[in-house]
Amino acid sequence: MRFRKIYCFVLFLLLFDIAAWSQDYKIIPDISYRSTGDEYALSRCKLDLYVPANIKDYPTVVWFHGGGLTSGERFIPDELKDCGLGIVAVNYRLLPKADLKDCIDDAAASVAWTFRNIEKYGGNTKKIFVAGHSAGGYLTNMIGLDKKWLAKYDIDADSILALAPFSGHAISHFAYRESKGMRTNQPSIDEYAPLYYVRGDAPAMIIISGDRDMELLGRYEETAYLWRMMKENGHKKTYLYELDGFDHGSMVSPAFHILKNHIQDIIGHSLK
Repeated sequence: MRFRKIYCFVLFLLLFDIAAWSQDYKIIPDISYRSTGDEYALSRCKLDLYVPANIKDYPTVVWFHGGGLTSGERFIPDELKDCGLGIVAVNYRLLPKADLKDCIDDAAASVAWTFRNIEKYGGNTKKIFVAGHSAGGYLTNMIGLDKKWLAKYDIDADSILALAPFSGHAISHFAYRESKGMRTNQPSIDEYAPLYYVRGDAPAMIIISGDRDMELLGRYEETAYLWRMMKENGHKKTYLYELDGFDHGSMVSPAFHILKNHIQDIIGHSLK
């Protein structure tokens, strides 16, 4: 009986501690990061903010969902919760209601919003990371490598500490190629391809792909070529990971572990 009482008391303390820890974070939903535009832009261009309540100068991850640029909704990844990170989960306009330029511009506008506002919530503008899966990885690559998108909002893309595309296109996006009458397995590199903008002075790049034999449309080989060309351009902090045994969808969860390890290395201390 005595052991049972002690066990119950310890369990109570553990549950209390877990509950208290979870309450140290708050979500501010449906924040508009655009104040002008048509009805679709104003309804779609919103983000959810997840921030530590009692931590200052925390790192922040801007997260872009996937969905082939034609579908998908913002969400706060469970793998990034409760560890001392702020998270900005972004919706952006989608094809065919919008143009590809709108998708990329929305991604840039949301990152610019983060730079201008995260300090109000306790974050640090010098600790901003940008990441996304699939279409979100493509957007991550585009706004991080082609500096004109963020320059429109007076933000230097090199102010981002690191880019982390999860299985993101390095060539022109397949939805864009389809709109031009091309096949999804017909590659192209043009002004809408991240590979077009490889440069040696870009932010650190954490390039993550699923298993090359299980990935979508040769995505591993695309990302491997992006890694190689960044190296060829003198980039010193480009990393490439292939997650054996994980396909395009299932690679996301283990990829977050890689991202968190890099964030810890870059900011110089452990995440909670």
